[in-house]
Amino acid sequence: MDVHGTVAEGFEPVRDAFARNFTALGDRGAAVAVYRDGRKVVDLWGGTRDVDGTAGTEPWRRGTAQVVRSATKGVAAAVPLLLHQRGELDLDAPVGEYWPQFKAHGKERVLVRHVLNHQAGLPVLDRPLTPDEALDPLRGPQAVAAQAPVWEPGTDHGYHALTYGWLLDELVRRGTGGRSTGEWIADEIAGPLGLDLWLGLPAAEEAAGRAGRAGRVEDPEPSGSGPRLRPKRAVTEAYRNPGSLTRRAFAAITPFPDQNDPAYRAAALPATNGIATADGLARFYAALIGEVDGVTPHARLFDAATLERARAEESAGPDRILVVGTRFGLGYMLHGSASPFLSPGSFGHPGRGGALGFADPEAGIAFGYVTNGFRKTVTADPRAQALVRAVRASLGRTGSDVDGV
Repeated sequence: MDVHGTVAEGFEPVRDAFARNFTALGDRGAAVAVYRDGRKVVDLWGGTRDVDGTAGTEPWRRGTAQVVRSATKGVAAAVPLLLHQRGELDLDAPVGEYWPQFKAHGKERVLVRHVLNHQAGLPVLDRPLTPDEALDPLRGPQAVAAQAPVWEPGTDHGYHALTYGWLLDELVRRGTGGRSTGEWIADEIAGPLGLDLWLGLPAAEEAAGRAGRAGRVEDPEPSGSGPRLRPKRAVTEAYRNPGSLTRRAFAAITPFPDQNDPAYRAAALPATNGIATADGLARFYAALIGEVDGVTPHARLFDAATLERARAEESAGPDRILVVGTRFGLGYMLHGSASPFLSPGSFGHPGRGGALGFADPEAGIAFGYVTNGFRKTVTADPRAQALVRAVRASLGRTGSDVDGV
C-alpha cells in the first residue's frame, strides 16, 4: 500500500498508523491532515478514490473529497456561534422568537442553545421523511416545527442525529434574512480560508469528480492486538429495536438517501452531508482556534469567548439516543468515552462510520480524517482513533484508550 504526502519531523508515527489502517484495519481510500499552531504538519492520502470500484480503481489524490456524515455538524455549528459572536443571534433566546411556527406542542421553552447542545427533545419524527422530502429545504424544518418533544426541553440530552440539521438551518436562515447554512459556510468560512469543504457540492465540483464514492465496508477480523469495540448490550438492543428512540432518531429519513447520488451531494443537510477533504476539515478547525498559514487578515474564526463557549460542557451523562455517556458543548462533542479526541480540552465531531474533525487549543492541534469506507462505529472509529493516538505520541503525550459506540 503506497502512502502519499508528507509529514513534518516528529510526526512520523502518524504516517505509520495511517499505513497500518490499510493493512490491518481495512481502509480502502482515506486521507488525514493535521495542523499545529496554524501550520500543516501532516498531509497524507492513499488507496482508491471509490470504495467499491464502480468507477474503476482511480487512486485517491491530494484533492479527493468525501462525504463526512455527522462530522458536518461540527462545521455547521460554527455558523450560529459566529452569528452570536457578531451579535446577530441570541443563544439564550427561545427558538420561537426567530421561528414563530416552531412554538407548537409546548416548544415555547426550547432555547437556541438547546438545539446546539442536543437538549431540544426533538431527535425523532413521528412520520419520517422520504429522501425527496428530506432534500427539500422546507420540508425538514416544517416537520420538526410540527413535532412534539419526546422529553421536556432543557431537562435531558440525546443526540439529534438528523433533526439537528433542520433545526440549525432554519435558525440560520431566520437569523440572516434567508441565507442558508451552506451559503453562509461558502461565503464566510470556506471561501476566505480556501477550504475544500462544501455543504452542498457545487455542480462544477461534481462534474470534476472531486468526491469519491463512499460505502459500507466490513470490519476486519480481530488480529488479537489493539483496542476492540465491545458494544454494551443496552446499546445493541437500542439499535435493533425499531421502536426505540435510537432507531427512530436515525430513521428520521426513511429510507436513507444514496450518499453517492449527485442530488444528495448537491443538497445541504447540516447534520449529515458535508463534503470535505481531510485538509479542508483540519484547516477549518485550525481556523477556529488560531491564525492559519497563508490567510490574512482575520484568519481566526472564533474569538476567545466564543472558543470557550463552544467547548464548555453543556450536556453530559447518559445519552437518550446513543445509550452511552456523551458530553456536548454548543454544537460540538467534547472529549470523553464516547468521543475520544486528543485531550480533555479537545472539541469536534465524528462522522458515523469513520470521519473525524477536532481541535485541541492547548496543543494547538487541528485534525481531519476522511475515508470512503464506512464501518459500524458511530462515534469512535478504530482507524481515526489509531491516528489520534499517533498524534498524541508525536507530541510526547500519553493517554488512555476509550471505547466509543
